[in-house]
Amino acid sequence: MSEFRLLHTMIRVMDLDRSLDFYCNKLGMKLLRKKDYPEGKFTLAFVGYGDEKNNTVIELTHNWGQEERYDLGNGFGHIALGVKDIYKVCEELDAAGVEVTRKPGPMKHGTTVIAFIKDPDGYMIELIEQ
Repeated sequence: MSEFRLLHTMIRVMDLDRSLDFYCNKLGMKLLRKKDYPEGKFTLAFVGYGDEKNNTVIELTHNWGQEERYDLGNGFGHIALGVKDIYKVCEELDAAGVEVTRKPGPMKHGTTVIAFIKDPDGYMIELIEQ
C-alpha cells in the first residue's frame, strides 16, 4: 500500500480578509501562500501552524462575487485544534469577539476538556486541551 499524508482541508469563505484575520490573528496561524486565479474568479489562501511540507493546513477558498452565504450542510463536523490552557484561550478569543458556542469543560461521557468556537463563516472549530 502506498503511503498517504493528509495535506489540507478546504473551506469556502465569504470574506477572505475577515477569515485571514480570524485564522491568523485570532488563532495564531500563518498565511503560508495566497494566489488569485482571475480566469476562474477565485483566490486560494493556505493557512496553518507550520510549512505545508510537514504540516496539515487549511485552504481558504474565496469565490469572487459570491453573495449568498454557503450552506454548511449537515455532513461536515468541525476542525479540531489542540491548545494548552483552554480556559485562557477561550477567554482571550471571547474578548477578541470570537463566538464561543460551547464554553470549556469536560466532554459528555468523558474527561477530555473541550470547547467550540465559530469562524466568521459559521464553521465549527473544536478546541481540545492537551
